[in-house]
Formats: sequence, structure tokens, C-alpha cells
Amino acid sequence: MTSFVDASVVRDNVSYIRQQMRERGGEAVSLVAVTKTLEVNAILIAQECGCDAVGENYAQELRDKTDGVQMSIPVHFIGAIQSNKIKLIADRVDLWQSVDRVSVIDEIARRVSVAATILLQVNTTHEDTKSGCSPADIEMLLNHAEVKGVHVAGFMTMGPTAQDMDGTRTSFRVLRRLTDEYGLAVCSMGMSGDYLLAVDEGSTMVRIGQAIFGPRNVPR
Repeated sequence: MTSFVDASVVRDNVSYIRQQMRERGGEAVSLVAVTKTLEVNAILIAQECGCDAVGENYAQELRDKTDGVQMSIPVHFIGAIQSNKIKLIADRVDLWQSVDRVSVIDEIARRVSVAATILLQVNTTHEDTKSGCSPADIEMLLNHAEVKGVHVAGFMTMGPTAQDMDGTRTSFRVLRRLTDEYGLAVCSMGMSGDYLLAVDEGSTMVRIGQAIFGPRNVPR
């Protein structure tokens, strides 16, 4: 993992991102700092610099780097999650952003000691390589989560791999429409390369790594 994070650079980047979002009407958009492959000091710096939460992609990495650390900023799990890995981090995650199937809902309900909060990840680009449930499966997953006592706060999506503006805008509009249709509060969309477009289309939460911390130089 990368160990050095320059707090002054992070502070400047966070301030710039906040300013850009305000200029697009995104004053209330939550900023999740993606800290994957970075040491735990990046999480502490993200908190000091005013981020609303941190996002982690890998269960074992999250467990290992936060062992013995008292977290004082919300932790979101934003990566594809295998049901058998949930037990590793069940006591460390405040919001599960990437839930897309019944088995994951079941395991979260079984492992989390207090009422869990999740987002349903929706595949709005129809790419086979993307995680996320089909929009047609949302109703079933919402009903299942309710039966299991798991609170669905909203939806999450990722833009198309090709990152073309029209395709990205379309995928974001689909998620915003679904969020409104189901009367949910959280619409998590937008990353380093497309967060302003996401804000334009009604995102309430962006997940940003590189634009805050700089390029990752550790391969996964």
C-alpha cells in the first residue's frame, strides 16, 4: 500500500472539489474519499480535511489497515463484495454501497449487529463487466431487504467504462429517475473523472479517490 499522503495537497484538492460542486448547485453533496491502497493515515487526513466519509473497495485491506484503530469518520464499503468476506468487516462499515443480490443482503443482515444501512448498486449501463442489479430486480431486492430488517437508503451506480459524456449522462439520469421513483434519499454516482456531470444530474454523493489523493502507484 502507498504510505505517504500529503495533507496539504489533500486539503487543497478537497477545497477545490467542494468549490466546483457548489458552483454546480451541489452544496449538499456528500464527499466520500476513496482510500483504497492507501495506509490508514489517509483516512485520518480525509477526516481532517472535511470529507464526509471514506470509501474502501477491498474487505481484507479494510480489516487489516484498521485493526486497532478507532474510526471517527464513517466508512463506506464501495467495492464488489463477496458474501464470505462480509464477516471480516461487518463491525467496521457504516454504509454498504455495492449491494446487488439477495445473498449479500442475507449475509449483511446476519453479520451486522445493529440495523444495517445499504445502497443497492444498479447497473445503469447494461455492461456485462459492471456489477449491479438490473433495474427490473430493484423491487424484489427492496422487499427482501425490508423482510431482513436492512435499511435501503438509496441507489448507487458507476458510469460506462468508455467514459463518453453522453453515455455517462444517460446512466446517471437513469439512477436519478429510479431514486425519485422509489422515494429514496441517496443517489450515489460520480467519481474523479465524472463527478461534476453527476452533480449536474442530481447526485447526492460522489466517490472520489484520484482527484483527492493523486494517482495510485500500487497495482492491485
